[in-house]
Amino acid sequence: MLENAFHGDRRYWTWIGFLLVLMGVGAFFYLQQLRYGLGITGMSRDVSWGFYIAQFTFLVGIAASAVMVVLPYYLHDVKVFGRITVLGEFIAVSAVTMCLAFIIIDLGQPQRALNMVLHPSPRSILFWDMIVLNGYLVLNVIITRVTLDAERNGEAPPRWIRPVIILSIPWAISIHTVTAFIYSGLAARPFWMTAILAPRFLASAFSSGPALLILLCLILIRFTKFDPGWEAIQKLALVVTYAVLANIFFVLMELFTALYSDIPEHLLHFRYLYLGLDGHHELVPWMWTSAFLVVASAVILVTPRLRRQKRWLVAACIGVVVAMWIEKGLGMVVTGFVPSPLETVTRYVPTFPEVAITVSVYALGALMVTVFYRIALSVRGELAG
Repeated sequence: MLENAFHGDRRYWTWIGFLLVLMGVGAFFYLQQLRYGLGITGMSRDVSWGFYIAQFTFLVGIAASAVMVVLPYYLHDVKVFGRITVLGEFIAVSAVTMCLAFIIIDLGQPQRALNMVLHPSPRSILFWDMIVLNGYLVLNVIITRVTLDAERNGEAPPRWIRPVIILSIPWAISIHTVTAFIYSGLAARPFWMTAILAPRFLASAFSSGPALLILLCLILIRFTKFDPGWEAIQKLALVVTYAVLANIFFVLMELFTALYSDIPEHLLHFRYLYLGLDGHHELVPWMWTSAFLVVASAVILVTPRLRRQKRWLVAACIGVVVAMWIEKGLGMVVTGFVPSPLETVTRYVPTFPEVAITVSVYALGALMVTVFYRIALSVRGELAG
């Protein structure tokens, strides 16, 4: 099946070439990081997790969101998801790969990752994060390969794959739950010490992931013969709607707790996010942009007349993805370190090399999705002529 990825028109190869250029630029700066260390990034002693881990946090949610098409299709026999389930699983494979890449990049020296294997520590949440991420990657690789092979051969998937698919459903929940535990288990970071961090992560994942899948499906409709069916897209839009509303509710709960209790250790972080602190306002415009986008998207999604119109649905999905990227990325990760336990405010702004490396990892993910989708559509004979 892989040979299908090596055949395409000019637009296809132009897109592939563009992604390879971005990856090459990022590789250059990554070699500089290997040579000079993480000093070329904007991170410091006080802000030791930055842009890289922010992307990791966001992409774990994108990977976990595949369960929102796998669960209805395989457990509840929702037939309309039949044409897009494998596409959601391919997104999961690409997203987990990017997650692992960002972890390796953030370590500074990639060989340090071997310590997790050579010196395993089951008492460490990071150890279990390694298990669930790699396990989820393996599960989705097996599922997509077996189901697509069966589809190419015109036969039903083997019976043994169904238990693997069922196992992938709780496993998808676990990857984002364990990620939340990494943060909420750090006692010195009160911003993350909340019991609803894992549900909040899952709510944002189940909104941004399906929203991204909707956008990709609409792109495929535009440039290929693929048609997932408008009913499937509308059902996905309902999933996004409920998840966005749940996420807004969780954020309001966090704000109420911080504002009503007036405990400085909790309140200062939210003040830094939305009002600025000690003259530092780096994240304020980003967070208000995120708030506006998520509220505007929610209004569109809860209005059936708007949700059923393609242009409004596209605007809402873009708004959800961007809002969750800001809120769950920079807003969630950086603010855990600002202010520090010593109540100092350290300015953090990603450097150009940091951004270039990050863009290259996203280019890798886009390349994987492009190749995977081309293979899947070739098998189904739905590529554009």
